[in-house]
Amino acid sequence: MIKDTQRFKPFTRDPIALVNEHGEWIGSFDLDLDDDQLRTLYRDMVAARLLDERLLLLQRSGKSSFAMEAAGHEGIQIAIAHTVKRGFDWLFPYYRDHGMLLALGVPALEIFAETLATKADPAKGRQMPNHPGSKKLNAFTVASPIASHIPPAAGAAISAKIQNTGQVVVTTFGDGATSEGDWHAGVNFAAAQGAPAVFVVENNRYAISVDLQKQTGSENLAVKAKAYGMPGYYLDGMDVLASYYVMQEVIERTRVGAGPALVEAVVYRYGPHSSADDDRLYRPKEEVEHWKQRDPIERYRKFLAGRSLWDEAWEAELREEIGTELARALEEAEAAGPVPEVWMFDDVYAEPLWPQVEQRRLLEEELGA
Repeated sequence: MIKDTQRFKPFTRDPIALVNEHGEWIGSFDLDLDDDQLRTLYRDMVAARLLDERLLLLQRSGKSSFAMEAAGHEGIQIAIAHTVKRGFDWLFPYYRDHGMLLALGVPALEIFAETLATKADPAKGRQMPNHPGSKKLNAFTVASPIASHIPPAAGAAISAKIQNTGQVVVTTFGDGATSEGDWHAGVNFAAAQGAPAVFVVENNRYAISVDLQKQTGSENLAVKAKAYGMPGYYLDGMDVLASYYVMQEVIERTRVGAGPALVEAVVYRYGPHSSADDDRLYRPKEEVEHWKQRDPIERYRKFLAGRSLWDEAWEAELREEIGTELARALEEAEAAGPVPEVWMFDDVYAEPLWPQVEQRRLLEEELGA
């Protein structure tokens, strides 16, 4: 049964926020998370930032061919990881969501192994870096083509409705994806079928180098939900608590039959689009520095400090602990060794056909020679 009481209304003029830039709670309701939950959110945000830095270093040192920075996105990403039912609901993430997947429970070992294409990679080295997934956790493998994962997410949600599984599908994407036909087709079909899907746009204002104002004439992206007959929530995605409570409410309303919803999480990426991009060509340094003043980790740190839940000693201990965990995972991923070339024939068919058997034999002979 759908509850009549809602903390958050759709189609607000300003982004929904619960913590201001000074770290002060400005919500109209009482915070009901305990101290451990509040500190865990912070830990996962820091872990996401440190993982992001490690992945970039791997590319800079020549160990990886590609990196997608996510600094500035941590608020909404960690909130999603904490509001879905892990291993039950489905996640269709995009290529900037490695921190979200880490918080969801995907081992850092698997993320590093996928980046380096070593034997510890569950995908057997078949994806480009920054494209992890998890069969165990129902996290669809990240896809490179923009918005191509939106129709499959809609299909998964329709399947869940038909089978009455009680699962919700959450899919994330950048603002550029909303300019793609795949996005429209997936969102429209999910709306027409009343599918239990939550579409989350991590709006960092740039589709590579194309500013948001050159992508749409809409006042924001959340308002696009009106055309599909679903609610649209305009959210400060750099406020982890606002992101947590909005996603919690939207996911649960969707789960009990309210139909799909669109959430626009306003964020900002501090780095370039990717390791192949020079963002200095299309945005001024002053703009980046302005948005860094709204850093989601710094804002939440102030909030925790105001509640005596943060101090410098804990921060140092936390970063050392996370750093050690990541270093160990990276070491194990590298020690696993590179993926053998013959693995390309695995999993093509449940039972290999004679062409694959023969091609594998020929390759093994050539490599053996």
